[in-house]
Amino acid sequence: MASLGLSVGSMAPEFRLPDHRGGKVQLSLLREKQAVLLVFFPFAFTEVCSSEFAALEPHLGALHEQGVQVFGISCDSPYALAEFALRKSISIDLLSDFWPHGEVSRQYGVLLEDKGFAMRGSFLIDRRGQIAWTQINGPAEERDPRGYEDAAATLA
Repeated sequence: MASLGLSVGSMAPEFRLPDHRGGKVQLSLLREKQAVLLVFFPFAFTEVCSSEFAALEPHLGALHEQGVQVFGISCDSPYALAEFALRKSISIDLLSDFWPHGEVSRQYGVLLEDKGFAMRGSFLIDRRGQIAWTQINGPAEERDPRGYEDAAATLA
């Protein structure tokens, strides 16, 4: 079982991951511009993951207005994430933690080692690179996207 994730106030581990559009995303370059919300999820195409992203889409405008860029992260390949985004009309950038398998999920303390996928971990990272807010849910526990807006409102 994974640890309970990183705590508020700790530095967010740096990463560079492929996205579902064929690019690469590096955390330090993102947070120079705005806060970053990382939304770890178990697998593309599962019922809860699909439902969560559908519920999150209407909140993206408010999060962007609050200066927060949102990224989904799973251990799926970039190709599976591309198909997931296409079929489910997901506009959020999806990042692949496929190889080395689950390395970023492990660094954030949300990888379920025995299962090979991440718990539903959410991390709001401020522009200094510190964890400003976090929430960890089990694989079957859907997150309420209104919590993201409330957390973003606390950023200075």
